[in-house]
Amino acid sequence: MVTDSVPEQVFPYLVAGRHAGETWQLRLYVSGRAQHCQRALENLQLVCDKYLPGRYHIEVVDLLEDPCLAAYDQILAVPTLVRRLPLPTRKVVGDLSETSLLLAALQLSPRNSDPP
Repeated sequence: MVTDSVPEQVFPYLVAGRHAGETWQLRLYVSGRAQHCQRALENLQLVCDKYLPGRYHIEVVDLLEDPCLAAYDQILAVPTLVRRLPLPTRKVVGDLSETSLLLAALQLSPRNSDPP
């Protein structure tokens, strides 16, 4: 499941790679050491290493330890990935195993991974 807070038509430059040089801020919500949550983290790291080498920061939030952040980001299920930067904020729910869907949901394309 993919959600976004602003229609893609408002920010078409994201797909074109205008933010190619920026550090992507990603927050992954997990619940303890559940297997599907660990798989989501592994899949996310693989995608970031390939498409955003050296240009990403992943914050892992365990809802068993810090449930307050879930309310802030309106998290209803885990694992959930929140792209905080670049804007607009995007959310992806699931183990992130479908790379093509994850890339589309984050509006991340191979053009975004090219150095400016």
